Amino acid sequence: MSNNIWIINEYAGTPHHGMEFRHYYLGKELVKLSNKVTVISSSYSHLFKNLPKTKKENIDGVDYLWLKTFNYGNSHNKKRVLKWFLFSFKIFFLPFTLKKPDVIVVSPMAPFPILPAWFLSKIYGAKLIYEIKDIWPLSLIELGGFSPKHPFIKFMGWFEKFALKKSDIIVSNLQNYGEHIKNDIGLDRDFEWISNGVDLDELSNIVLVPKLIIDKIPKDKFIVGYTGTIGIANALESFLEASILLQENKDILFILVGNGQEKNNLIDKYGSNKNILFIDAIDKKQVQSMLNLFDICYIGLKKENLFKYGVSPNKLYDYMYSAKPIIYAIDSGENSIVKVANCGVEVEAENIESISNGILELYNISINQREMLGYRGKKYVLDNFTYTKLAYKFNNLIKKDKN
Repeated sequence: MSNNIWIINEYAGTPHHGMEFRHYYLGKELVKLSNKVTVISSSYSHLFKNLPKTKKENIDGVDYLWLKTFNYGNSHNKKRVLKWFLFSFKIFFLPFTLKKPDVIVVSPMAPFPILPAWFLSKIYGAKLIYEIKDIWPLSLIELGGFSPKHPFIKFMGWFEKFALKKSDIIVSNLQNYGEHIKNDIGLDRDFEWISNGVDLDELSNIVLVPKLIIDKIPKDKFIVGYTGTIGIANALESFLEASILLQENKDILFILVGNGQEKNNLIDKYGSNKNILFIDAIDKKQVQSMLNLFDICYIGLKKENLFKYGVSPNKLYDYMYSAKPIIYAIDSGENSIVKVANCGVEVEAENIESISNGILELYNISINQREMLGYRGKKYVLDNFTYTKLAYKFNNLIKKDKN
């Protein structure tokens, strides 16, 4: 049976507009399963590279409705908070634009859209699914330095608890999110883990990186590579400090591919080091061809209690698909995917010596051993984390009777 599904996520994008892509990928696959999918997003996001030019458009079978909001500049602009409330307010008026939904998926950063979505789910008798990709307000407390007693944090916390109580189904891409529900919120509720993954349609159209970039990368070095955002949360200073510990080994070269708010700071501090190479951001379709030039791939996050509930960075699945061994510098609780898949080496987050030792461990094993690690990662991601399979899991949730 087909369903009319609304997905409310003010940061949802497309390959043309820019990040984020989770609901574009899931939406495409849910349409293939005979559903009608409308993604309700904002007309402006600091993550977009191209802003929408129309109110509505269909992209690869997925309908997009861009709710008009305002330009707030970068992610730290205080106007961004006002935009959260404007977007949430406009959800109340969706009945004037869209046909009756069977399912409403709310996947916010800040949890405010849950209130109008719950209201509309009651009017329509629609199933309400609350999806958590980032734990707010806990992220603001642990990463942003806000006090748990701050009035705005308490206000946001009320919305979070409301969402977890009132939703028919709770979904998260964080593997251990249930611990937060039970231990921090104090609710006895189950959740469904549906991670991020890889889109096989996109991976069937890999684009080579420009020759200008390829020529920059030595062919006779052991390449330890990172691709993605260069931000504070990615803990790349620890990665580059590890390069200093290993600079006597002339065979090892560290490469960072991407842009972000921390890039200039890192270039100022480490750019003169001969075993470090910075490369500007590349198109997403070029990522696999870039990863093919690496020997091993690095992923890390800051050492924060928050990440014990799990993480689901897109680059992890890209790395696994590339069949390259992974240095995993994230304290993400038990049973990380890298450990379960046995496709790399886990090291302590922000521990420079641990990171350098992990790199040396992979450097010192044979090429065949590294290839076996990479093979296991690719097989695991294809067996478990393609968006075709993730959407099938999501579709089965939709078919379930309400609680």
